[in-house]
Amino acid sequence: MGPDAHIYDVILRDGSTLRLRPPASDDAAELLAFFTRLSPESLHLRFHGMPALRPDLVEHVLEPDWADRGALIGTLAGAEGPRVVAVATYDRLRDPSRAEASFAVADELQGRGIGTRLLEQLATIAGSHGVERFVAVVLPENARMLGVFRDAGFDVARKLEQGIFELEFPITPTETYRAHVDERDHTAVVASLEAFFEPESVAVLGASPRAGTIGGDLFRNIVTGGFHGRAYPVNREGKPVAGMEGYASIEQIPDPIDLAVVCLPAGLVLDGCEAALRHGTRALCVISAGFAEIGSEGVARQERLLALVRGHGARLIGPNCLGIASSTTSLNATFAPHAFPSGSIGFSSQSGALGLALLTQAEGRGLGFSSFVSIGNKADVSSNDLLEYWEDDPATAVVLLYLESFGNPRRFGRIARRVARTKPILAMKSGVTGAGSRAASSHTAALAGSEAAVSALFHQAGVTRCGTLEELIDVAALFSSRPPLQGRRVVVLTNAGGLGILCADACDAAGLELPQLSEETRAALAAVLPQEASTANPIDMLGSASSDLYEQVLPHLLADDAVDALIVIFVPAASVTVEDVGEAIERATQGRAKPVLPVLMGGADPGSFPYPESAARALGRAAERADWLRRPIGAELAVDGVDSHAAADVIATALGTADDLWLAPGEVRRLLEAYGISLVPERLAADADEAQALAVELGFPAVVKTAEPGAHKTEHGGVALDLATPDEVRAAAERIGGPLIVQPMIEGGVELLAGLVQDPVFGPLVAFGPGGVQAELIGEARFLLAPVADTDARELVTGGKAGRLVSGFRGHPRADADALVDLVARLARLGEDHAEVAELDLNPVLGLATGYVVVDARVRVSRPTSPVTPKTW
Repeated sequence: MGPDAHIYDVILRDGSTLRLRPPASDDAAELLAFFTRLSPESLHLRFHGMPALRPDLVEHVLEPDWADRGALIGTLAGAEGPRVVAVATYDRLRDPSRAEASFAVADELQGRGIGTRLLEQLATIAGSHGVERFVAVVLPENARMLGVFRDAGFDVARKLEQGIFELEFPITPTETYRAHVDERDHTAVVASLEAFFEPESVAVLGASPRAGTIGGDLFRNIVTGGFHGRAYPVNREGKPVAGMEGYASIEQIPDPIDLAVVCLPAGLVLDGCEAALRHGTRALCVISAGFAEIGSEGVARQERLLALVRGHGARLIGPNCLGIASSTTSLNATFAPHAFPSGSIGFSSQSGALGLALLTQAEGRGLGFSSFVSIGNKADVSSNDLLEYWEDDPATAVVLLYLESFGNPRRFGRIARRVARTKPILAMKSGVTGAGSRAASSHTAALAGSEAAVSALFHQAGVTRCGTLEELIDVAALFSSRPPLQGRRVVVLTNAGGLGILCADACDAAGLELPQLSEETRAALAAVLPQEASTANPIDMLGSASSDLYEQVLPHLLADDAVDALIVIFVPAASVTVEDVGEAIERATQGRAKPVLPVLMGGADPGSFPYPESAARALGRAAERADWLRRPIGAELAVDGVDSHAAADVIATALGTADDLWLAPGEVRRLLEAYGISLVPERLAADADEAQALAVELGFPAVVKTAEPGAHKTEHGGVALDLATPDEVRAAAERIGGPLIVQPMIEGGVELLAGLVQDPVFGPLVAFGPGGVQAELIGEARFLLAPVADTDARELVTGGKAGRLVSGFRGHPRADADALVDLVARLARLGEDHAEVAELDLNPVLGLATGYVVVDARVRVSRPTSPVTPKTW
């Protein structure tokens, strides 16, 4: 177990943070001091009496082995170093599935949610070591502890015996429990970020009086941007900057500081941050580079910085970032060359340079921002945190994200799925390759990869993904300034027929429809358009069309019930200007409930889209979002008949002392049967004689395959199908060579692929698609991240090319979609329960009229090596 094992950072109700870790032997004195500092009442409630405060009181808590006892302590910085402020323990009972849990929190910190966070992490650890239920013995007068157990989200049973409450509850996370945790996280994260977006005072450490320095320019941006609060420059000489009194140290500032922006050389950052934290600052934005982005030395420095921040219960943006801007307080704490226009878009960028580029382009399109955050190395504050904040922020209507990596993608998915129901989330993700970093040896893994994981994550969460910076701006312009799209029916109005046709093609490529207008609408258009004009969609008003004609036509199109949106194209003519047409479009469409996208060629109207294709592509993204919003929210799929312990035994026995291997056929069968997955009957044979006898027992026609673990049977001639006689079985078995698998030949059904692959960042990905020998050639397997909702699983099974097969392609019988949805759910559960299942390939799966049957299965198991982060929210 590594040095960082069981180190957890938790966030509390008031937005402060706390680091939890196992107590070591050298914590004995401070742990005893913690109990000494507790009030007599707290001691009585914890120990059901007054204990003797001697060293032996804490000895059993130190150096937990986790198998029989576990313990966590929380520490905060004090005048004489870190001090213990909380402790939680579990002790395994005679029944190894149960453990007794207890905790204590410093009197002055009670009521901030520390006990609940201790319980959450203790349950996670105990569960990973085979504990299934917690037991707690609580005095009736201990209302706080009873409240912690009641409100945590576990299903607690309580009984009163001899004047003491005995509580018992299962600690396996449920959907209800996760909802409670998410709600606690949301409240705490929002509180923790308020000082960044609504500070009353800001200090800039490293604010040089010299022009052209990062710290000095950043401070001047704060002052010239009209920040509503107080700004303090801190530099070595204590010189004034931008007319504001300077200070040589943040600790010399007589007022409390809500936000400290650090622009110091990397080697001085920790000292500067420690001074700010001692002064009471709980929000740090570290602009300085020289951290994880430079290699191992920087990684170590960044870890020390985060530990320092956690030791004071604070939050951190950066390091290696551009800064933060917030329209709420007119704060521009960045070193960008100009201020950000105010608006309704919340924008987070992992790249400062790209963030600046997008902001510059967006300003030219008339887009404004409620806030901008450059998260840099995201040692602490991440896009997940910002989504939580923007969800509640009334100034933010649209969220833009530029992402280079994910810290906790599964949590991102849960938060984004909730936020996207009320606010569009647009994302651009870089650094994705289709092949992934490891050569794949199964069909499922070959079809997967980081790109599949990102696509699955965004699709399930309702995030609108944009492929280019231009598209991101176009879609942001649509979402932030126009009514939501209700359908895919688009009318193209133009004064240039060729551009209208190009736009129609672009609409078709974007999945939009060009409907026929009603007879009433066409008659109204014919009454005002020239006789030579076309009233079919796209509508060509001819090059002579005036701004007045645009203004007359648009209301008729908007009134047509067959129209959901309009793209209005104008190419300047000799007597008509872009400005005139733009104003006419604005007058005709103001207050309308349908989006109208102007494409004013050659003009400088910020509300115009640059090209017809840009407008069509943006509307296509809006249509995808509308489709997602119309789908039911869905619930996590439950499966029954699962024996996780049996599966764990198969995996543990197979791995033994190995780190990575393919399971033997018998092990594969036991693993899949433990999760209720339907398999074809089969027998293992050592040689041709035994294969022949088993085929007679199972019946003809028969199938003979190699039993070599992990083999691609068809690619290496390791399978023989439709063997009608014992002699044919013998000949095939002799050709293939032992050991062998013998199966009955299953007739009929649809050949499908289902599988599972563990992504090192995203976790388990479930695959479903066309199967058989052409699975990779067809290449249309689609993926879901576990856990899977019922709506997503059904869409996976019934959508795409596989869905056409399931529904009965070209007269073939329909397959049992319900059974296949259940298969997807079981694979997702298997992947969640056992991270050791690295690749799992079921190909083919025969989808039958009733049920399904897996004909061939391969499973690779490996010891997980996923990076561990202490952040728990």
